[in-house]
Order: sequence, then C-alpha cells, then structure tokens
Amino acid sequence: MPKNLVIVESPAKAKTIESYLGKDYKVTSSYGHVRDLPKGDKAVDKENGFKPTYEITADKKEVIRELKKLVKDAETIYLASDDDREGEAISWHLKEALNLNDANTRRIVFREITKKAIENAIQNPRGIDIDLVNAQQARRILDRLVGFELSPILWKKIKTGLSAGRVQSVAVRLVVEREREIDKFEAVSSFRITAIFPLKDGMELHAELSKRFPALDDAREFLNDLIGAEFKISDLQKKPSKKSPAPPFTTSTLQQEASRKLGFSVAQTMSIAQRLYESGNISYMRTDSVNLSDEAIQGATSEIKKEFGENYVKVRRYKTKSNSAQEAHEAIRPTNFALLQPDGDRNSVRLYELIWKRAIASQMADAELEKTTATIEISTRPETLTASGEVIKFDGFLSVYLESTDDEEGEEQKGMLPPLTIGESLTLGTAQARESFTRHPARYTEASLVKKLEEMGIGRPSTYAPTISTIQKRNYVLKESREGKEREYHLLKLKGSEVKERVETEITGSEKNKLFPTNIAMVVNDFLVDHFPNVTNYSFTADVEKEFDEIAHGKKEWNIMIGDFYKDFHSKVEVTENIERSDVPKSREIGIDPKTGKKIIARLGRFGPLVQLGEDDDEDKKFASLRHGQFIENITLEEALDLFKMPRDLGNFEDKPMQVGIGRFGPYVKHDNKFVSIPKEEDPYAIDANRAIELIKEKRIADANKYIKVFDENPDIQVLNGRFGPYIKAGKKNVKIPKDKKPEDLTLEECLELAEKAPEKKSRRKAK
Repeated sequence: MPKNLVIVESPAKAKTIESYLGKDYKVTSSYGHVRDLPKGDKAVDKENGFKPTYEITADKKEVIRELKKLVKDAETIYLASDDDREGEAISWHLKEALNLNDANTRRIVFREITKKAIENAIQNPRGIDIDLVNAQQARRILDRLVGFELSPILWKKIKTGLSAGRVQSVAVRLVVEREREIDKFEAVSSFRITAIFPLKDGMELHAELSKRFPALDDAREFLNDLIGAEFKISDLQKKPSKKSPAPPFTTSTLQQEASRKLGFSVAQTMSIAQRLYESGNISYMRTDSVNLSDEAIQGATSEIKKEFGENYVKVRRYKTKSNSAQEAHEAIRPTNFALLQPDGDRNSVRLYELIWKRAIASQMADAELEKTTATIEISTRPETLTASGEVIKFDGFLSVYLESTDDEEGEEQKGMLPPLTIGESLTLGTAQARESFTRHPARYTEASLVKKLEEMGIGRPSTYAPTISTIQKRNYVLKESREGKEREYHLLKLKGSEVKERVETEITGSEKNKLFPTNIAMVVNDFLVDHFPNVTNYSFTADVEKEFDEIAHGKKEWNIMIGDFYKDFHSKVEVTENIERSDVPKSREIGIDPKTGKKIIARLGRFGPLVQLGEDDDEDKKFASLRHGQFIENITLEEALDLFKMPRDLGNFEDKPMQVGIGRFGPYVKHDNKFVSIPKEEDPYAIDANRAIELIKEKRIADANKYIKVFDENPDIQVLNGRFGPYIKAGKKNVKIPKDKKPEDLTLEECLELAEKAPEKKSRRKAK
C-alpha cells in the first residue's frame, strides 16, 4: 500500500497526477465539494455569529467512507484541490470530514498539471489558508441568507417557485435595463456618400465623404453638385503606425473570444478548458491575472524563434488593472508551447489552438503598418472626399492571431491604395448616397454580459459561468436567435449626369444567441429594485466582492462583514412582509376592446404572461397568451386584440376541421381531437393550412415509429422508442431494456419480469 495519499477534486486529474508521482503515491478524488449547508433555516445560526452547520452531502457519503479507509493506511495525506478560494474550502472541508490531523496533513497547490509543477508542489507543502476558506464561507453563507429570505417573499408577493440571488439578480437587472433601453430607442437616419473613381489598368479608387447628411434633400443636392464637377488629389499623407497584441487570456477574455471566434457558450468554454487543464495541456482556467511566469515566457519565445525567427520576438510582461487579481497566479496558457495540437475532440483542439495563439502572440513583435490617406477636392463643393488604405510592412504578431471585437458591423479591412500623386485629376465613375440608421444598444451575449459584470467588479472568475447558467435555468433570461424585420431605405445613385432614386428593403434587427429577459424577470427585477436596493445595486454588489477579498487577505472578520450586511437586509425583509400582494405591479391596463367595451389587461398568469378581456369578476372573460418576445409593459392595444384571434380556423383536412391555438404547453395544431405541437421557432400566427397538414403527417410518422411492440392481451405493456432509445412502458413505470436483449424480440412475460425487478421511481414531490 503506498504510504502517501493525494486527494484531488476530479478523477481525470487524479489519473494524470498519479502517472507523474510513481508507486509511493496513491492519487484519488473527492469529486468536488464533500460538505455543504443543509437545506432549511437551521444551516446558519444568525444569533451566534452566523456560525454555519455543514453536513456531508448525500451523494458524497460513499466517497467519504472510501476516503476514510485510504486515510487509515496512509502516513502522509496531501490535500491537492484547486489553488483558489473554492479549492481551499474543499481542502478544509475534507480535513474536517475525514478528521485529519495537522501532523500528517499537507496542503499542496499547483496552477498546471505537469510533472515539474506536481513535484515542486510536493516539495513545498503548506497548511490550509483559513483566510481563503473564510472568504469562500462568507460568500456561501451570505448567498444562502439572501436566497433563503428573499425567495419566500417572491413566492408570496409574485409567483410560487421564484428565486433570487445576490449576483444573479444584478445580472438579470443588466439584461432587463438593456431591453428597456432598446424599447425606448428611436433610430435616426442619415446618408453616407461614397464615390468610385476609375484609374488606368482597370484599378479603382474608393472614396467617402467624412460627414453624413441628415436629410434626403441634402444628399440629393450634394450628388447633383457632383455632376460636371472636377476632382483632383489635393493631399496625400503616409503615416507609419503600430498594432500591439492583446495580453494572454484570463477567464473572462477566454469566454468572450471563444464566444466570438468559436461560437461557444460560457459554460461550454469552461467545461472544455477544465478538460484541457486536467489532462495537463493548459494552466488553471479560473484566473483574473494576465501575468506569465518566466518559464512560460521562455517557452513561448523559444517556439517563436523556431517557427518565425528572432525578429518576431518581443518579451512583454503584462500587469492586471484589477486590484483583486492575484498576480502570483498566471494567465491561461499552454503548459508546453511546443505542443501544437493536443489529444482530444475537435472542440478541445479548437479551444487549445485559441489559447496557444493568444499566449504566443502576446510575446511577439508589434505589427508595423503604413496608413495612406488621399484627400480629393471637389470644384463645386467645399467638402472633400477621402480615400484611405493600409499596408502591412511587417506582420509581427498578426502572422498568428488578431483579437475579435463585439462590434457587430466590425471594421472594414482597408487594402492598399493604388499609386497616386498630389495634383492628379480624377474622373468620377459613380457616386451614391445610401440611407443608414443608428443602431440600438446591442443586447448582451453570454460573454459580453460576463465582460460587463467584470468591468463593474461583480463576481469573480469562478462565479461567471454559474451565474450565466443560473439566470437561464431560473427562466429569467432566454438565450435565443430571432429573425429581423424588413425595413425600407433610400438609395440615390449618380452615373453620368443623372441622379436616380429608389427605395430598397433590408432585413434589420436579427439577433443571434442573444440574452432576452422574460416577463417574470421584469416584474421580479422591479420588485427587488424597489424594496431591496442593496441586493440589486451595482456598486454595492461590487463592494461586497471587495470585502470578500479583504477577508481572503486577513484584513476583515468574515462574520462581522456578514453581520453588517444582514442587519440592514433583514429589516427590509420584515418591512416587505407587510406589502399587499395586490400592490406589486404585475399587470397593466392596455385599453378598451372596441367591440365589447370591456377592459383589456396584460398580466402574469399561472402559466405565463397573458392578456385578459374583461374584469376578474366577469364570467365571460377571455384569455390569450402573449406571443414570444412580447412584454406586459409595452404590448399595444392593437397587438393585444390580435392575440384574441386565437384559436384560428385553417379549414378542413380529411373532412375534419383544423385549428391553430396556444395552450398551456405552447402553440399547437388541433385535428381529429389530437394536438400537434408547433416547433418553437415557428410563429403560430403565420402558420397556414399547408404547413399544418405537414405537421400532422410528421406527427403520424413519429407516432408510428414510437411503437416497437404492443401486446393485445395486456395493453398496459408496450415496447417504445424514446428520446434515449428503446424502453418498456409498464403502466406508469418506464423500464430499461438490458443490452443483451433485442427490443423487438421481447415477450410479454419478459417485459413483466423486467418491470417487476425495476426499482420504483422516487417521487419528486415531498410529503407535506
């Protein structure tokens, strides 16, 4: 039996580390956290300094039993969880749960899983840093207190099943406020003038007017003034410029760039990065430092010299602007720059390449550019046109990597200008004035929301991904793509001596993987902003993060910090208890139905947002669900009246009527007393008879494929095709089919026997 036991967080990491340490070491895993606060209000003793009570979580009892056996036989136990607050807390909980003593327990840390880093950690053990543990405890306890006291208030005053949290509520507020900015935004149009001058050898010079005209008449007048005008180059300027690389990745910049370049969600990026870290390919992926170690810089520069040459090397040492960043930690980087492609699936390789390129580029020479600007004089106008080009004199880091931006239109790539001279006369080929419109503020993507939270000092690298996941799971925010709308614009073209005008159409406002608030998010947000300003206040939330940092550095007592917060927070909870449910604004009167003269109200219903025709006591009142993307706070009377047109008749199919409607579970087509769901991306208001027939036929095919085998003598037993493959349905029980049995060959007796042996499914409802 090995005399040394090393406990890490994940089995994948354990396997890699054991291969480095040899036969004297047994490396095992705790599978993450082993203890947590139990459910209920007894977890934190508010009367005695907020003392927490921890218990081993149900799914970790077996893990702890196994670890206790291993601990008995070990001379030295190394706690090797991650090198951050959460990792420190996991080590502390392990020490407590396993009753480890200081004499033979060591805490070791590393930021990468390489042989050298692991051996170095073993040679330099330390004790558990209780300040880091307390910072993590403070976060967990504070978040429990906020969630535990706020959620019941939301249940009582708004809707059952709601929840609130310190960081998630601030993230939701950002999304809600952005949506309201967009709703209030009014686009302003202007006209952009561009011109093309043909040159010899088939070349062209593209120029633009630096100002934009606000009105159609101004643009028309300008183009008319160009007829018969003389054009010449009045100035030609060449300026050298430089472009520098971005620093290596932190958690948030990796999430942003993986979103922009690879289309990954924040959770997906972190999951892939975790695998790359555990297999020893990259340094630790939760960091807010842009620092690189001397060893990493040496590895990067050596690879640059080999691949590109000495003149491509420029050593840079980046410093993080954030005060909370831990410079002892490193940016995310490859552990071995000579490894160009790790083993793993396609997405792991793509993310690794992105990390490799960013880290390598950070140690490469600036790109040297030359910008040329030609100014073109117009004989009939005081304005001038400009043509600009850019030529790369030395590509430097651009040979490897260029950072993307969140700007949806992006920068136009400028090419090199053709040879020109001052005083040279030009002949106008064509000129045009195109109407364009100001764009509303961009909705957040997952990554740009993380960027905003980081800029405001809210959350830390370990909290970004869970926060983004939580607000979507709780149905406060939807991540989705939406189609744009058609919009008209004016286009004026001058060719020869005639200006032609036409009206064209474009699609505007299409959204891809953007975050949209739900109606419930808006109601909850307004309630929290009104009654719990400290929970949703941006600077207050950021200040709490700074206090956690002070606890981590031993400058503040964790229970005093929580006490200061809780005193004010709890008094607001008590005041809010007395608010009448009817006083919380969950509905809005839209107007009067012209046909019946009854009121139309938009409000939150039990199954989602709806419009109601008639007062609450009206026996003939009608309801209609809001369409996807409609909000209680701004739906118009015209839009509401449109909703009452459901259910819609679509004519007959097979001599039976078809209807489109919207029910509790979403939009549907009804035919022959059967309901067929309409796909989420399709608009039930636009579905015609042909599409309805297609959906009915598709459902019939799916139903026919669903049944593998039925038994006339016992209709309760069926062999079916499900989402996860074939299974047996025995009454209300779903039963797995063993791998060695073919579903189509099963007999009734075999099905009954398998159903008998299958364990009863635990009820999700708790007994009251």
